[in-house]
Amino acid sequence: MKNLKSHFAFTRSQQNGIFVLVAVIILLQLVYFFFPVSSEATQDRKTEELVEQMQRSVDSLKEVAKLGDTAALRPFNPNFISDHKGYLLGMSVEEIDRLHDFRSRDLWINSAEEFQKVTGISDSLLRKISPAFQFPDFRRNTSGENKVSKRAFSAPLPKADLNTATAEDLRKVNGIGEKLSGRIINYRNVLGNFRGEAQLRDVYGLSPEVIERVLQRFEVKEPSKERLDINTATVMQLVELPYFNYEQARAIVKYREEAGEITNFEDLQQIKNFPVEKLDRINLYLTIDQKN
Repeated sequence: MKNLKSHFAFTRSQQNGIFVLVAVIILLQLVYFFFPVSSEATQDRKTEELVEQMQRSVDSLKEVAKLGDTAALRPFNPNFISDHKGYLLGMSVEEIDRLHDFRSRDLWINSAEEFQKVTGISDSLLRKISPAFQFPDFRRNTSGENKVSKRAFSAPLPKADLNTATAEDLRKVNGIGEKLSGRIINYRNVLGNFRGEAQLRDVYGLSPEVIERVLQRFEVKEPSKERLDINTATVMQLVELPYFNYEQARAIVKYREEAGEITNFEDLQQIKNFPVEKLDRINLYLTIDQKN
Protein backbone atom coordinates (compact mmCIF):
# COMPACT_ATOMS: atom_id res chain seq x y z
CA MET A 1 0.00 0.00 0.00
CA LYS A 2 2.84 2.34 0.85
CA ASN A 3 4.50 1.45 -2.43
CA LEU A 4 1.29 2.33 -4.29
CA LYS A 5 0.99 5.70 -2.54
CA SER A 6 4.55 6.50 -3.45
CA HIS A 7 3.54 6.56 -7.12
CA PHE A 8 1.11 9.44 -6.40
CA ALA A 9 3.39 11.51 -4.23
CA PHE A 10 4.39 14.64 -6.21
CA THR A 11 6.30 17.69 -5.32
CA ARG A 12 4.75 21.17 -5.61
CA SER A 13 6.50 21.82 -8.94
CA GLN A 14 5.37 18.43 -10.32
CA GLN A 15 1.77 19.16 -9.33
CA ASN A 16 1.95 22.54 -11.13
CA GLY A 17 3.35 20.83 -14.22
CA ILE A 18 0.51 18.30 -14.27
CA PHE A 19 -2.04 21.11 -13.87
CA VAL A 20 -0.58 23.03 -16.81
CA LEU A 21 -0.55 19.87 -18.95
CA VAL A 22 -4.20 19.15 -18.19
CA ALA A 23 -5.10 22.78 -18.97
CA VAL A 24 -3.31 22.58 -22.34
CA ILE A 25 -5.15 19.36 -23.22
CA ILE A 26 -8.52 20.93 -22.37
CA LEU A 27 -7.66 24.04 -24.41
CA LEU A 28 -6.72 21.94 -27.44
CA GLN A 29 -10.01 20.05 -27.16
CA LEU A 30 -11.95 23.32 -27.11
CA VAL A 31 -10.06 24.60 -30.16
CA TYR A 32 -10.78 21.37 -32.00
CA PHE A 33 -14.47 21.55 -31.02
CA PHE A 34 -15.11 25.17 -32.01
CA PHE A 35 -12.64 25.45 -34.90
CA PRO A 36 -12.54 22.09 -36.67
CA VAL A 37 -9.59 21.91 -38.98
CA SER A 38 -11.35 19.56 -41.34
CA SER A 39 -14.16 22.09 -41.92
CA GLU A 40 -11.69 24.83 -42.83
CA ALA A 41 -9.86 22.48 -45.16
CA THR A 42 -13.14 21.53 -46.81
CA GLN A 43 -14.07 25.20 -47.22
CA ASP A 44 -10.65 25.94 -48.72
CA ARG A 45 -11.10 23.11 -51.20
CA LYS A 46 -14.55 24.40 -52.17
CA THR A 47 -13.13 27.89 -52.67
CA GLU A 48 -10.33 26.54 -54.83
CA GLU A 49 -12.81 24.53 -56.90
CA LEU A 50 -15.00 27.64 -57.39
CA VAL A 51 -12.01 29.71 -58.49
CA GLU A 52 -10.97 26.99 -60.92
CA GLN A 53 -14.50 26.82 -62.33
CA MET A 54 -14.62 30.61 -62.82
CA GLN A 55 -11.21 30.51 -64.49
CA ARG A 56 -12.40 27.82 -66.89
CA SER A 57 -15.42 30.00 -67.76
CA VAL A 58 -13.17 32.99 -68.43
CA ASP A 59 -10.88 30.86 -70.58
CA SER A 60 -13.89 29.58 -72.49
CA LEU A 61 -15.09 33.13 -73.17
CA LYS A 62 -11.63 34.06 -74.38
CA GLU A 63 -11.69 31.17 -76.83
CA VAL A 64 -15.09 32.29 -78.10
CA ALA A 65 -13.76 35.80 -78.54
CA LYS A 66 -10.82 34.48 -80.55
CA LEU A 67 -13.18 32.58 -82.83
CA GLY A 68 -15.22 35.74 -83.28
CA ASP A 69 -12.73 37.22 -85.74
CA THR A 70 -13.57 34.49 -88.24
CA ALA A 71 -16.94 33.08 -87.19
CA ALA A 72 -18.75 36.39 -86.64
CA LEU A 73 -17.62 38.05 -89.86
CA ARG A 74 -19.59 35.95 -92.27
CA PRO A 75 -22.11 38.03 -94.28
CA PHE A 76 -25.02 39.14 -92.09
CA ASN A 77 -27.77 41.73 -91.90
CA PRO A 78 -26.82 44.23 -89.15
CA ASN A 79 -30.50 44.89 -88.46
CA PHE A 80 -30.71 41.50 -86.72
CA ILE A 81 -27.71 41.43 -84.39
CA SER A 82 -28.40 39.50 -81.19
CA ASP A 83 -26.68 40.17 -77.86
CA HIS A 84 -24.35 37.21 -78.41
CA LYS A 85 -23.57 38.23 -81.99
CA GLY A 86 -22.82 41.78 -80.88
CA TYR A 87 -20.46 40.48 -78.20
CA LEU A 88 -18.57 38.41 -80.78
CA LEU A 89 -18.30 41.44 -83.03
CA GLY A 90 -16.73 43.47 -80.22
CA MET A 91 -19.69 45.77 -79.50
CA SER A 92 -20.31 47.08 -75.99
CA VAL A 93 -23.56 46.49 -74.09
CA GLU A 94 -24.56 50.14 -74.61
CA GLU A 95 -23.98 49.91 -78.38
CA ILE A 96 -26.05 46.73 -78.63
CA ASP A 97 -28.86 48.33 -76.58
CA ARG A 98 -28.91 51.38 -78.89
CA LEU A 99 -29.35 49.08 -81.88
CA HIS A 100 -32.16 47.12 -80.22
CA ASP A 101 -33.90 50.32 -79.14
CA PHE A 102 -33.72 51.66 -82.71
CA ARG A 103 -35.10 48.43 -84.15
CA SER A 104 -37.86 48.23 -81.52
CA ARG A 105 -39.36 51.31 -83.19
CA ASP A 106 -39.65 49.39 -86.48
CA LEU A 107 -36.84 51.46 -87.98
CA TRP A 108 -34.30 49.98 -90.39
CA ILE A 109 -30.59 50.53 -90.91
CA ASN A 110 -29.71 50.78 -94.60
CA SER A 111 -25.98 51.55 -94.63
CA ALA A 112 -22.77 51.12 -92.66
CA GLU A 113 -22.72 54.85 -91.96
CA GLU A 114 -26.22 54.72 -90.51
CA PHE A 115 -25.23 51.70 -88.39
CA GLN A 116 -22.40 53.73 -86.81
CA LYS A 117 -24.69 56.70 -86.26
CA VAL A 118 -27.29 54.55 -84.48
CA THR A 119 -24.94 52.43 -82.37
CA GLY A 120 -22.05 54.85 -81.81
CA ILE A 121 -19.36 52.24 -82.56
CA SER A 122 -15.80 53.40 -83.23
CA ASP A 123 -14.36 53.93 -86.70
CA SER A 124 -11.93 51.07 -86.21
CA LEU A 125 -14.68 48.60 -85.33
CA LEU A 126 -16.81 49.82 -88.24
CA ARG A 127 -13.93 49.21 -90.67
CA LYS A 128 -13.51 45.72 -89.25
CA ILE A 129 -17.12 44.52 -89.44
CA SER A 130 -18.80 46.61 -92.15
CA PRO A 131 -17.38 44.51 -95.06
CA ALA A 132 -19.62 41.69 -93.79
CA PHE A 133 -22.79 43.83 -93.79
CA GLN A 134 -25.38 42.45 -96.18
CA PHE A 135 -28.58 44.42 -96.79
CA PRO A 136 -31.53 42.99 -98.76
CA ASP A 137 -31.54 44.01 -102.41
CA PHE A 138 -34.88 45.81 -102.22
CA ARG A 139 -33.40 48.22 -99.66
CA ARG A 140 -30.19 48.83 -101.63
CA ASN A 141 -31.58 49.16 -105.17
CA THR A 142 -31.86 52.64 -106.59
CA SER A 143 -33.88 51.70 -109.66
CA GLY A 144 -36.32 49.10 -110.91
CA GLU A 145 -39.53 47.65 -109.52
CA ASN A 146 -38.03 46.80 -106.14
CA LYS A 147 -37.09 50.38 -105.32
CA VAL A 148 -38.40 51.30 -101.86
CA SER A 149 -37.67 54.66 -100.26
CA LYS A 150 -35.85 54.85 -96.96
CA ARG A 151 -38.70 56.93 -95.59
CA ALA A 152 -41.08 54.04 -96.16
CA PHE A 153 -39.02 51.83 -93.85
CA SER A 154 -38.49 54.55 -91.27
CA ALA A 155 -42.14 55.50 -90.94
CA PRO A 156 -43.62 54.19 -87.67
CA LEU A 157 -46.30 51.53 -87.99
CA PRO A 158 -49.79 52.09 -86.53
CA LYS A 159 -49.89 51.17 -82.87
CA ALA A 160 -51.79 48.09 -81.74
CA ASP A 161 -54.36 48.12 -78.95
CA LEU A 162 -52.78 47.34 -75.58
CA ASN A 163 -56.05 45.83 -74.36
CA THR A 164 -56.14 43.20 -77.11
CA ALA A 165 -52.41 42.40 -77.25
CA THR A 166 -51.49 38.79 -76.55
CA ALA A 167 -48.53 37.64 -74.47
CA GLU A 168 -46.81 36.67 -77.72
CA ASP A 169 -47.36 40.20 -79.10
CA LEU A 170 -45.84 41.74 -75.98
CA ARG A 171 -42.78 39.47 -76.11
CA LYS A 172 -41.82 41.08 -79.42
CA VAL A 173 -40.82 44.17 -77.42
CA ASN A 174 -37.14 44.13 -76.48
CA GLY A 175 -36.87 43.55 -72.73
CA ILE A 176 -40.13 41.63 -72.28
CA GLY A 177 -39.99 37.89 -71.76
CA GLU A 178 -42.42 35.24 -70.61
CA LYS A 179 -42.69 36.53 -67.01
CA LEU A 180 -43.23 40.22 -67.82
CA SER A 181 -45.71 39.51 -70.62
CA GLY A 182 -47.66 37.30 -68.21
CA ARG A 183 -47.67 40.01 -65.54
CA ILE A 184 -48.98 42.60 -68.00
CA ILE A 185 -51.80 40.30 -69.11
CA ASN A 186 -52.67 39.36 -65.51
CA TYR A 187 -52.73 42.99 -64.36
CA ARG A 188 -54.89 43.93 -67.34
CA ASN A 189 -57.35 41.20 -66.31
CA VAL A 190 -57.41 42.51 -62.73
CA LEU A 191 -58.20 46.01 -63.96
CA GLY A 192 -60.75 44.79 -66.46
CA ASN A 193 -58.68 46.46 -69.23
CA PHE A 194 -56.26 49.35 -69.11
CA ARG A 195 -57.78 52.81 -69.09
CA GLY A 196 -54.49 54.61 -69.71
CA GLU A 197 -50.89 53.85 -70.63
CA ALA A 198 -49.74 55.21 -67.25
CA GLN A 199 -51.09 52.05 -65.59
CA LEU A 200 -48.16 50.09 -67.00
CA ARG A 201 -46.06 51.69 -64.25
CA ASP A 202 -47.92 49.52 -61.72
CA VAL A 203 -46.75 46.26 -63.34
CA TYR A 204 -44.03 44.80 -61.12
CA GLY A 205 -40.61 44.59 -62.78
CA LEU A 206 -41.49 46.78 -65.78
CA SER A 207 -38.76 49.45 -66.05
CA PRO A 208 -39.39 52.93 -67.52
CA GLU A 209 -37.17 52.07 -70.50
CA VAL A 210 -39.20 48.95 -71.33
CA ILE A 211 -42.48 50.83 -70.83
CA GLU A 212 -41.29 53.38 -73.37
CA ARG A 213 -40.63 50.58 -75.87
CA VAL A 214 -44.08 49.10 -75.20
CA LEU A 215 -45.73 52.45 -75.90
CA GLN A 216 -43.86 52.70 -79.20
CA ARG A 217 -45.88 49.67 -80.34
CA PHE A 218 -49.09 49.78 -78.29
CA GLU A 219 -51.67 52.25 -76.99
CA VAL A 220 -55.04 52.17 -75.22
CA LYS A 221 -57.27 52.81 -78.21
CA GLU A 222 -60.71 53.03 -76.57
CA PRO A 223 -60.34 53.89 -72.87
CA SER A 224 -63.50 53.67 -70.79
CA LYS A 225 -65.18 57.06 -70.29
CA GLU A 226 -67.20 55.80 -67.33
CA ARG A 227 -66.08 57.65 -64.20
CA LEU A 228 -67.49 58.11 -60.72
CA ASP A 229 -68.15 61.56 -59.35
CA ILE A 230 -65.90 61.78 -56.32
CA ASN A 231 -68.39 64.12 -54.61
CA THR A 232 -71.24 61.60 -54.74
CA ALA A 233 -69.49 58.20 -54.74
CA THR A 234 -70.14 55.99 -51.72
CA VAL A 235 -67.48 54.20 -49.71
CA MET A 236 -68.35 50.84 -51.29
CA GLN A 237 -68.19 52.28 -54.80
CA LEU A 238 -64.75 53.73 -54.11
CA VAL A 239 -63.48 50.45 -52.64
CA GLU A 240 -64.31 48.64 -55.88
CA LEU A 241 -61.93 50.90 -57.82
CA PRO A 242 -58.23 50.13 -58.24
CA TYR A 243 -55.75 51.97 -55.97
CA PHE A 244 -58.17 52.27 -53.00
CA ASN A 245 -58.62 50.26 -49.84
CA TYR A 246 -61.46 50.60 -47.36
CA GLU A 247 -59.67 53.03 -45.04
CA GLN A 248 -58.72 55.34 -47.91
CA ALA A 249 -62.28 55.28 -49.28
CA ARG A 250 -63.67 56.20 -45.85
CA ALA A 251 -61.10 59.00 -45.52
CA ILE A 252 -62.23 60.49 -48.85
CA VAL A 253 -65.89 60.49 -47.85
CA LYS A 254 -65.06 61.94 -44.42
CA TYR A 255 -62.93 64.70 -45.95
CA ARG A 256 -65.70 65.44 -48.45
CA GLU A 257 -68.27 65.77 -45.66
CA GLU A 258 -66.03 68.09 -43.64
CA ALA A 259 -64.99 70.26 -46.60
CA GLY A 260 -68.43 70.30 -48.15
CA GLU A 261 -67.06 69.51 -51.60
CA ILE A 262 -63.86 68.37 -53.31
CA THR A 263 -63.02 71.00 -55.92
CA ASN A 264 -59.86 69.43 -57.42
CA PHE A 265 -57.80 66.28 -57.09
CA GLU A 266 -54.98 68.17 -55.38
CA ASP A 267 -57.28 68.42 -52.33
CA LEU A 268 -56.77 64.68 -51.86
CA GLN A 269 -53.14 65.29 -50.90
CA GLN A 270 -54.39 66.56 -47.54
CA ILE A 271 -55.75 63.11 -46.69
CA LYS A 272 -53.37 61.08 -44.55
CA ASN A 273 -51.76 58.07 -46.30
CA PHE A 274 -53.47 58.88 -49.59
CA PRO A 275 -51.54 57.47 -52.60
CA VAL A 276 -50.84 60.87 -54.18
CA GLU A 277 -48.15 59.33 -56.41
CA LYS A 278 -50.96 57.53 -58.26
CA LEU A 279 -53.19 60.53 -58.89
CA ASP A 280 -52.69 60.29 -62.66
CA ARG A 281 -54.09 56.74 -62.60
CA ILE A 282 -56.83 57.56 -60.07
CA ASN A 283 -58.06 60.30 -62.42
CA LEU A 284 -58.87 57.56 -64.93
CA TYR A 285 -61.68 56.33 -62.64
CA LEU A 286 -62.96 59.51 -60.94
CA THR A 287 -64.25 62.88 -62.01
CA ILE A 288 -65.23 66.07 -60.23
CA ASP A 289 -68.62 67.51 -61.14
CA GLN A 290 -68.68 70.80 -59.26
CA LYS A 291 -72.01 72.22 -58.20
CA ASN A 292 -73.07 75.54 -59.68
